[in-house]
Amino acid sequence: MGFINGIPDYGIHHMLMPDVIAEKLWGFLSAMCESMIDLEEDCIIEGESVLPELIFQLKEKYPDKLRICFIGYTNTTLNYKVEEIKKYSKDKKDWISDKSDEYIIDHVKNMMPHSKEIKKSCEKYNLAYFDTSNNFENVLKEVIKFMLK
Repeated sequence: MGFINGIPDYGIHHMLMPDVIAEKLWGFLSAMCESMIDLEEDCIIEGESVLPELIFQLKEKYPDKLRICFIGYTNTTLNYKVEEIKKYSKDKKDWISDKSDEYIIDHVKNMMPHSKEIKKSCEKYNLAYFDTSNNFENVLKEVIKFMLK
């Protein structure tokens, strides 16, 4: 949102697919990551606009400095995932909590195939992938364990 609202010259807007946004942001994001690595700052970068094939470049350059995982949902139904999103965002200030059912349905329709592509790319680059299609809370606990090890 900082780029959408603050630097419109980057050409990033909410109608772009995550992989397009990731490509546009990569120069900035990779430089920011390298700076944090050089400063030995711990940081979590979260978001759908990072691609395995891009972040892998940093993993190769700094093999002992990064812990990387991706989270998606590749094996679920549209209705189940929409209800799950609504359930987990209902009482939180989540970015999607105030969105309409139509918006959430459209988001899930876009993210299901995107998750499949991310999973394939993670397999190709030997990066961890966690699938939240079922047992959302348990999978997030696994993600936390992975990130803290």
